[in-house]
Amino acid sequence: MSNLVAAIDFGTNTARLLVAEKHTDGRFEHVRIEREIIRMGGGFSRELGLSSEAMRRGSECLGRFSEILKSYDITDLRAVATSAVRDAVNGRDFIKAMQLQTGIELSVIDGEREGALTLAGVIAGLDFQHGNLMVFDVGGGSTEYTLAHKGKADFIKSLPLGVVRLTEGKAAPDDMSVKINKELDLLVAEIKRSNNFVCTEQTVLVGTAGTATTLAAIHMKMASYDYRKVNNSFLTLEEIKSIYSMLLPLSLEERVAIPGLEKGREDLIVAGMLITIHTMERFGFTSLKVSDYGLLEGLIVTVDF
Repeated sequence: MSNLVAAIDFGTNTARLLVAEKHTDGRFEHVRIEREIIRMGGGFSRELGLSSEAMRRGSECLGRFSEILKSYDITDLRAVATSAVRDAVNGRDFIKAMQLQTGIELSVIDGEREGALTLAGVIAGLDFQHGNLMVFDVGGGSTEYTLAHKGKADFIKSLPLGVVRLTEGKAAPDDMSVKINKELDLLVAEIKRSNNFVCTEQTVLVGTAGTATTLAAIHMKMASYDYRKVNNSFLTLEEIKSIYSMLLPLSLEERVAIPGLEKGREDLIVAGMLITIHTMERFGFTSLKVSDYGLLEGLIVTVDF
């Protein structure tokens, strides 16, 4: 019997596929990983939901993923859709169409489930099991914040802060910052109401998903992305601010030329950096541990999906 399993994280900006060999003790090894910027949140509207262009990009991507799954004869697949499909009035219709066209059945998960699965994935990739974690996952349509103690989530909150949502909804960095700080005010208040608190001296801040990994890749000047070098690397707040100051005045074409900045993220990276910087400043963190592992790997390791 094959030990190959697969997972798909169909996000608001990026779609990822992981084919892995899973062992009986719960560990797994990467066999193949694919990542494609699909920008499902591009052109999103409250009235119409997903745009026709976004659905075309998503359909083409899932078609390619389907062929890869067939080549490995995968029968154990866990595939989830997050913010854009979750919020779209035509999200269910899109899911039905994709199942018919590609054979891939996407399950829509809410923000709390997304945070829990992301925590499981992050923990699976950590080089050291920290006692207290604050994990934040900057996505295209939302950002999930999770507080965990000894591997168990004590608090999960999904905020309507995403790089696509902010970039298309706010014209300037200052406007983005106002929105981010408003949401962080609400987050801090809710953490207090839940009788949780964040002690920076005893808590490690972990950033996962495209913004955090892109910042690490830029810092390392990576011409070719290597998840093994990015995972468990550290960035200081000052280093992130330095990257922000370097990228902000550049044109989109100039940003793409920066080693480590993947094409398709050149306009979105500003919003992602602002979410990261304001999060670190609000909670008093001076360093960020970067995780290449997240929701995708959480789908692989979670038994009771």
